[in-house]
Amino acid sequence: MNLVSTGQSTERIDFRTAVKRGLAPDGGLYLPESIPVLPRSFWAEMHDKSISDVARRVFDKLLKENFNPSQLDDITERAFTFDAPVVGLDDDTFILELFHGPTLAFKDFGARTMAAMLSVMAQEQGETITIVTATSGDTGAAVAHGFYKTPGVEVYVFYPGGQVSSLQEKQFATLGENITALKVDGTFDDCQRLVKACFIDEQIRSGKQLTTANSINIARLLPQMIYYIHAVARLTGADESYSSLVCSVPSGNFGNLTAGLLAYKLGLPVKRFVAATNSNHIVPDYLQDGIFRPQTSIRTISNAMDVGNPSNFDRMLALYDHDHRAMAQDVHGAWYDDEQTGEAIVSVWNKYGYLMDPHTAVGYLGCRDDLRKGERGLILSTAHPAKFPETIDRLIPGALQMPERLKEMAERTVKSISIPANMEAVRAVLLR
Repeated sequence: MNLVSTGQSTERIDFRTAVKRGLAPDGGLYLPESIPVLPRSFWAEMHDKSISDVARRVFDKLLKENFNPSQLDDITERAFTFDAPVVGLDDDTFILELFHGPTLAFKDFGARTMAAMLSVMAQEQGETITIVTATSGDTGAAVAHGFYKTPGVEVYVFYPGGQVSSLQEKQFATLGENITALKVDGTFDDCQRLVKACFIDEQIRSGKQLTTANSINIARLLPQMIYYIHAVARLTGADESYSSLVCSVPSGNFGNLTAGLLAYKLGLPVKRFVAATNSNHIVPDYLQDGIFRPQTSIRTISNAMDVGNPSNFDRMLALYDHDHRAMAQDVHGAWYDDEQTGEAIVSVWNKYGYLMDPHTAVGYLGCRDDLRKGERGLILSTAHPAKFPETIDRLIPGALQMPERLKEMAERTVKSISIPANMEAVRAVLLR
């Protein structure tokens, strides 16, 4: 599989080079040059397979020129050690639970797969790889735990001070070892800007073998395709009603939705997607009028989606050749404020006895409002509600049960380094 940049460069590179670079030299993001279409028989074959079985089949299709069979076995076995169950609210509405990994968030899939891939590469080449990544919530935890004590890899997590929940912060800022948390005096967009700037900073690049574990990196997106494929195959198999399925995706930096669109290019049998956001509704606005207007991010209770200039939108544009009308046919936009999000959490609890986190609630609303007669909805549930105890306890007192792993995490001491939002401070830490 060769990859190309969403920028101006016409360079074609292999998957391993794209993973190590993270960001293309022209500032663009990497995408597959071409995407093979899986045969219709694949979905029936995968109907009753485990998620690790699905991952191994898809990786063999896409990555067999980059990793040998033994390496692909190792990567799959290290990354896909937990399930992504589909839970039915009713006959037409399903929730894909992506929070059964070690940090209780969907990003565990991508982070653990990328960690396994980079571990293979670092051991082969005998070098240290430095990862810089920005987080608005769950990415930091998934990356930190995915790469914790991984030989040959050091990680720097940039996060906006005071803008992630206490539990989220403790999941990535308490580990130490090869994980360094950088508490930035700014917004998530500042953190993302600093991460991108590292890749064009001559001093940093000359001293570090640099890559990123954000959804900027193509190694994060490929494994996120797997749970779409696994869930849809489980729901449909050879059933011709596949065309009635709509995927509603809570969206912030739009890596999760982009992974779904890549799976769609592979032949994922769904009708369309819903890009469901909070008050940071830049992409829903674009889908409405064709104009992309980045803005300063707005703080909400669904904080992992507080992104004012989503990086993966460039990939979405590239997948549709910058054709607004074509994208808008496959992707519908919807957005909801904090009050609507809270009301949805309470409503679903009262009606179904099912407890959602704020991000899943946004996806639920997008699904509810977009479904048409005869269609079915699949809502991606991106995080466990226990990661947002203040919000849940305020809305539904007594409903939340805290998992033991989060109880233990809450007692840990944060070890982050506070820095201003400028490159001088970043250089001082990375090159110390």
